[in-house]
Amino acid sequence: MGAHLSDFLIHWAIMSLSLWVASYLFNGIKFSNKSSLLISALVLGFVNAVLRPILLILTLPLTLVTLGLFALVLNALMIMLVAKLVKGFKLSGFWTAFFVGIFIALFSLFIEYFLPSQGVVIMNTGGPTIFV
Repeated sequence: MGAHLSDFLIHWAIMSLSLWVASYLFNGIKFSNKSSLLISALVLGFVNAVLRPILLILTLPLTLVTLGLFALVLNALMIMLVAKLVKGFKLSGFWTAFFVGIFIALFSLFIEYFLPSQGVVIMNTGGPTIFV
């Protein structure tokens, strides 16, 4: 249970950091205070974990036709939804959400690259250990 809690807290911290940096880089995204930033990161993580996979499956034909570009549109829509749900999170429009979504994905990937592996050992047969 402790490992799951620490993974959750690490991902929440990365999402919070990503949103905070994005608010300094993009003029169209603002947080009224620290709590709105932290709540936005929490809600965005929840929306990305629950709602986004369902929408990706439902829009799979469109995503395939656009060679995956529609997934970027879904990212923007998830950010816009969170901005509507969380008081104190201001977003100027779709294109801001679009580029913030790309930034958050790349920034989070960059940060997680430098973290130690949190993976689970799948196979250890005396040879190299395989992590997921």
